[in-house]
Amino acid sequence: MRPGVSYGPPPEILRSALELYLDVHSHPELSGTETRTATALADRLRRQGCWVTSGVGGTGVVGVLRNGPGPTVLLRTELDALPLTEDTGLRYASTRPGVMHACGHDLHLAAVAGATAVLAGARERWRGTLLVVGQPAEETLDGARAMLRDGLYERFGVPDVVLAQHTAPLPAGTVAHGQGPLMAGSVSLEVVVHGSGGHPGTPQLTVDPVVLAAAIVLRLQTVVSREADPADQVVLTVGTLHAGDRVNVVPDSARLGISLRAHGERALTRALAGVQRVVRAECQAAGCPRDPDIQVTARSPVLACDGAPTASVRGEHQREFGPKRVLTDHPCLSATEDFPWYGPDGAELHGGTEVSTVYWLLGTTGARQWRAALERAEGGRPEIPAQHSPRFAPDVRTALPTGISAMAGAAARLLSVADG
Repeated sequence: MRPGVSYGPPPEILRSALELYLDVHSHPELSGTETRTATALADRLRRQGCWVTSGVGGTGVVGVLRNGPGPTVLLRTELDALPLTEDTGLRYASTRPGVMHACGHDLHLAAVAGATAVLAGARERWRGTLLVVGQPAEETLDGARAMLRDGLYERFGVPDVVLAQHTAPLPAGTVAHGQGPLMAGSVSLEVVVHGSGGHPGTPQLTVDPVVLAAAIVLRLQTVVSREADPADQVVLTVGTLHAGDRVNVVPDSARLGISLRAHGERALTRALAGVQRVVRAECQAAGCPRDPDIQVTARSPVLACDGAPTASVRGEHQREFGPKRVLTDHPCLSATEDFPWYGPDGAELHGGTEVSTVYWLLGTTGARQWRAALERAEGGRPEIPAQHSPRFAPDVRTALPTGISAMAGAAARLLSVADG
């Protein structure tokens, strides 16, 4: 890019984006119910000159801003929050008990809205079409596929590149790119094991699903510790276990929610086969009256971005922020995303069209908090409330303008920016 050109938001755009952030943070909505959030984004996009369509793939929003012939770039943000009770003490904390923006989707949304406003006011710098997508249900890994199945690309145009960013416990004002995969692939399963209920005083007449579920939880640990190559970085979590309602009744069944994550598709597939084998074998060993029900409820591919556009965006970020604020070798995270479906992994969802993806991390930890965490760590890794924590609180004053600049600059770099 040309020296001297900046995509930092002017005060009025930053103020508007901050107002949107505060409003959305205070009024979070769970996956699939993001009607208020979607309306707030749609209203902002209309004011910026976008042609807006709501109700795409559920509560999804699509804005289209055309600026002559050229490539098409899609900016994606998420709409949904998490089922957590906020514990930040912020003046603008969630007003909805049990629901919180603990993953930064409110910051992503405000940054995309701000970036769209910056680009709408600087049309002389770029040519092409800007697509802005507010995606529902990212936390349940349903939203991207729902929008694609609803004809996202067929109805609004196939993008050349899709851009997204995500908050991370890095110093606010920085962005980070990976050299390989940036996020793990994942599989979520719901398992129901069937026992034979009865009276706890006559256990010999029952097949106790609670004991069976406990055996499954313990045995599943060996899928990682004894079956996976340590280099594959497989993570297995039994996140939910429900059985019974009364202490004096042996229940008929138990339900487990299992999450698998891995940094490679082969490792993920192998771990999934191991989980299914262990569950079935433990049920057989317990003498269950019927086979278990094993359902894959969500799956997301490994997030690995395309080389050429990623290098271009990384170069733009280095020009915009300076090399010290751009990390270029961030390791793969065990967090997961449904963003890969917009690119080659979702080919069957969008007719096999060739779409590139670029994804980076956005630091959210303020300088004071970072220094305090380093002092507490005494040379170790600083402990900072990160995503999915009820104490997650981005330093919005620094992170939001950085997120706006990062997204606007990346889009402009790919949209045939004119000299001058």
